[in-house]
Amino acid sequence: MAEAYDPIELELFKNAIFSIADEMALTVFRTTYSGVLKDNMDYSTGFADADGKLAAQGLTLPGHLGSVPTALDSIMRHFKDDMAPGDVFIMNDPFDGGMHLPDIFVFKPLFHEGRRLAFACTVCHHIDVGGRVAGSNASDSTEIYAEGLRIAPMKLYEAGKLNKTIMTFLEKNVRLPVQLFGDLRAQLAACHIGETQFAEIVARYGPDRTRAYLKEVIDYAERLTRAALEKLPDGEWSFEDWIDDDGVDYGKPIRLFVTIRKKGGHMVVDWTGTNPQVKGALNNTLSFTKAASYTGVRSVLPPGIPNNEGVFRAIEVVCPPGTVGNGVLPAACAARGLTGFRMVDCMFGALAMMLPDKVKAAGDGGNTGISIGGYDAGRNPFVYVDFTCGAWGARPWADGLDGNSHMFANMASHSIEVTEAEQPMQLLAYEFVADRAGAGKYRGGVPFRRDYRFLEDEGMLQVRSDRRDHRPFGLYGGGPGAPSENWLNPDGENRLLPSKLTMTIHKGDVFRHVLAGAGGWGDPLERDPAAVLRDVRNELLSPAKALADYGVVVDTSTWTVDAEATARRRGEMRSARGWKEVPKVQWQDPEPLRRAAE
Repeated sequence: MAEAYDPIELELFKNAIFSIADEMALTVFRTTYSGVLKDNMDYSTGFADADGKLAAQGLTLPGHLGSVPTALDSIMRHFKDDMAPGDVFIMNDPFDGGMHLPDIFVFKPLFHEGRRLAFACTVCHHIDVGGRVAGSNASDSTEIYAEGLRIAPMKLYEAGKLNKTIMTFLEKNVRLPVQLFGDLRAQLAACHIGETQFAEIVARYGPDRTRAYLKEVIDYAERLTRAALEKLPDGEWSFEDWIDDDGVDYGKPIRLFVTIRKKGGHMVVDWTGTNPQVKGALNNTLSFTKAASYTGVRSVLPPGIPNNEGVFRAIEVVCPPGTVGNGVLPAACAARGLTGFRMVDCMFGALAMMLPDKVKAAGDGGNTGISIGGYDAGRNPFVYVDFTCGAWGARPWADGLDGNSHMFANMASHSIEVTEAEQPMQLLAYEFVADRAGAGKYRGGVPFRRDYRFLEDEGMLQVRSDRRDHRPFGLYGGGPGAPSENWLNPDGENRLLPSKLTMTIHKGDVFRHVLAGAGGWGDPLERDPAAVLRDVRNELLSPAKALADYGVVVDTSTWTVDAEATARRRGEMRSARGWKEVPKVQWQDPEPLRRAAE
């Protein structure tokens, strides 16, 4: 018989644990050194029970939903019977619980009177961990050994004593050891905050009650998740999408294929049929594939369900080893973030077949990773890492969001002023681009472009982007978003660059990245003409594009819609389009629009 708990006391305990995880996240934010953490906020914190089962995840990234449990499983395998007060564990090995090498995990077991009760957990994306390219994030590395320093699960502190050998080894193998050590100290500070506040909880509830409540918080999340799944339709749905290429075999598309099977309070997310692992660095670990799967499912479940092990028990994720979603040695995986983001879009495609009125179209395919590194005249290294995304797919009830981070990332944007003060570059443009959002009854999010001017004599530019050949799909009549673009010196040679690249740049060079537009939802000819007019007035849509996509005739001299001409034009477009039924998914514009564009 299950133990009875005071529901009010359990709720207070649950919120206290969640608050600790959030406070740990804020501690990293306040104390970290590098922009990828203090601005992009590419990190996560969590709290696990004595057996390493995640009980609470703090603020920041859904992309780490599957990471802490997998990494802690590895720590438990190696050290379950070799833990003591004052121990702190470190690791980043993708083939032993990690994700990719820049993501370094720090775990601190928490004890009370010699008895382990919990773990404080942190994972942070470090700006550089060595390897062939500054930023340790290149798409065109072809094996893990080129990507940087691979840290097996080990003790950074043992009984409170720092392992100086590990620190020396780190110092000698990264480009910016001061930043790496500063960011590591931020993780340690977060773990210390978690330990201090957890001790207050133990003092209040006692060790036995604390252990029991941690288990109950996890069980509670499982019950909520299964109850929510019960309300969804049973059945099987599949979806296919494509990554353009891996940055090594250019033009060779990479298949993503997912099948969702749901029965009662259990769901299986099966990636069987996904492309074999590739030469380039786009290979996922299974933990990141799990995170993409969990994020997709969580988006159609009610709010208020805790992010912890209980959710994961109800959602089984399958991905065969040796595929791009579950790479095996010696797979390169530094740029696996792109694959994870695209897997979220693939999940939305399948979920949209299951729940047409609840799921949005594809976003910009984010996030784009841009790294610029090199040495100044004094041989001092610099590394700039930026992850940028900003266009959500249209929703069945509203337009896609403009300038909002992908939900898988939840990342903020770098401060331009701070970037220009700290790095040898200028940002010349950061602005929305008209005519690139997917058309629909509800249009997709509008993308932006950024122009980076390089100021040092020489450096290395590395770019990880996609959605060039395979555009963000629209749903239920909605059109696809416009493709992404990379340009070198757009006001000079105006050279079009591939979606993934590693190249040398020189002083004065300008790199331009244009995000892909997000997909639309619903028939564009059903869009309110007033909404089309508003987008034209806000310079998100040109009058010509308003006519071509929506059949709306805008008089720019009076800023009004010609209702009679619009009705006539829309009738002509419906006839030319000749839909017998509304297409569920569109990767290309309808044929009449393609002919008009040509």
